[in-house]
Amino acid sequence: MIIPVILAGGSGTRLWPISRSNFPKQFAPIIGEKTLFQSTLERAQKISEVASPIIICNREHLNLVQTQCAKSGIEPKQIILEPIGKNTAPAIAIAAMIALENSPENAEKILLVLPSDHIIADEDNLCAAIAVAHQYAAAGCLACFGIAPTAPETGYGYIKSGARLSTNDGYKIEKFVEKPAKNIAEQYLISGGYFWNSGMFMFRADRYLEELRLYAEDIYQAGKSTLQSSKISNNLVTLSEEKFLACRSDSIDYAVMEHTKNAVVIPLNAGWSDVGSWQTIWEQSPKDASGNVKLGDVATLDVNNSYIRATSRKVVAVGITDSIIIETPDVVVVVKKDECQKINQYQELIQPKLDS
Repeated sequence: MIIPVILAGGSGTRLWPISRSNFPKQFAPIIGEKTLFQSTLERAQKISEVASPIIICNREHLNLVQTQCAKSGIEPKQIILEPIGKNTAPAIAIAAMIALENSPENAEKILLVLPSDHIIADEDNLCAAIAVAHQYAAAGCLACFGIAPTAPETGYGYIKSGARLSTNDGYKIEKFVEKPAKNIAEQYLISGGYFWNSGMFMFRADRYLEELRLYAEDIYQAGKSTLQSSKISNNLVTLSEEKFLACRSDSIDYAVMEHTKNAVVIPLNAGWSDVGSWQTIWEQSPKDASGNVKLGDVATLDVNNSYIRATSRKVVAVGITDSIIIETPDVVVVVKKDECQKINQYQELIQPKLDS
């Protein structure tokens, strides 16, 4: 069986002010009526031979997770509650240990690691790519899913593909590149052979732990110690705060994938987006004849190619183009689309006051 591991611990700072520390973007209906988290849960259940998911989230978001799981009619196998985020490598390690714990004789439990804040437009193509990755994962490889780049994005990590593997649609990985400068990203786009790193992975639980012990044994040991000291009740795993705080924070990319000799990349053409900015939300949303996305009580005149969202008051926009306007009860954000990544820099200074 394939066990989805749903990563729901992110803070979603790039979609402030809708996304807040106490209500991150994955739990909000950013596009459409369903939340990104619900869409991820329901998408995972369409995969062949899939088991109930393991969900990893901050303990403060337990009620959000339980409520939205119930709305989607999905009962998680386990919900792992983190006292603080330590990035993906420790979280996935603990999920792998839990997956193996009940039946350690079955060492071929395959984990499908899915961030809960992504958009996938073509779920059939996703399932096809997962079927390919399944073969490599079962054989002991650590598979990731690569997106063919369509622009010289500087906010994504890149994967350089190496030799093609057998007759399947997979490649050895030559190297990982973390968020290159624009001129370098432009070269990648021209030269070909590069993929965006989607942040989705597939591997056997035992193989991930073996590779983690090889390249980041301190994270492995900290995860093991944390799990041994954690409270387990029904399907809730409340991680030991004392033990988990001692664990080093690191991503699966840095801790394992950039070092392992057994990494493969599977091309994924499924309308993927990591919903990383308000510009991305504008790109993914249905628009009117003027290229505008208008949500809530919004009125416009001579406005083009803009995203305007009102949650509590009427918003009137006149004579603007390529802009983002987000209104909430406590703050209004106005920014040019090509500058919206700077929201992340500004909100870090003021969000604690607004969330209190």
